[in-house]
Amino acid sequence: MDAEELRKRRAIIETCLEMNRSGVNQGTSGNVSVRHGEGLLITPTAMAYERMQPEDIVYMAMDGTVTGLHKPSSEWRFHRDILAARPEANAVVHAHPTACTTLAILNREIPAVHYMIAAAGGPTIRVAPYAVYGSEALSRHAVEALKGRLACLLEHHGMIAIGPSLARTMWLAVEVETLARQYMGCLQLGEVRLLSDDQIAEVAQKFAGYGLQE
Repeated sequence: MDAEELRKRRAIIETCLEMNRSGVNQGTSGNVSVRHGEGLLITPTAMAYERMQPEDIVYMAMDGTVTGLHKPSSEWRFHRDILAARPEANAVVHAHPTACTTLAILNREIPAVHYMIAAAGGPTIRVAPYAVYGSEALSRHAVEALKGRLACLLEHHGMIAIGPSLARTMWLAVEVETLARQYMGCLQLGEVRLLSDDQIAEVAQKFAGYGLQE
């Protein structure tokens, strides 16, 4: 592999470790992918992040052909399909953060409780309907829920964030979990006051160059 591919593989491993350090994920339930050439690099299935080496990351072509020492993540289908549907995206982070997953279990989208929701592409973070993990149905639901958005929840499952770089996508995943915690806190205290679509659109216009830059 060349230096650029090695950099991407190492970045995927570091992102997996950071998911657990930050509390966005637990164990090996999360998975990460990065666009590479005509396909993607993706985490292997059922391997502890601490044990991963660059050569353990799996390369998958868009036709599903796999090159590597291991099988890809069981969620490879929505990683591939999201990157195919969203040419502007170069990375996908999937995890099971506690607050996001709690709202997803309730099939409750995250509304505009804070202006930072604009970082996820709109005034709401939608919930994709439930389908068994790794299935074509789940992939279709995720792609649909992400239309016009950079993040979504998966009913009874977890969350997905996408972005132009892996670092930016991980940053967004943390922001989405923060929004979920804030919303849950508001729900416990009483009526939730929301920002309007116009207010979120105004923030979105100001967001060019905001947040983590690479």
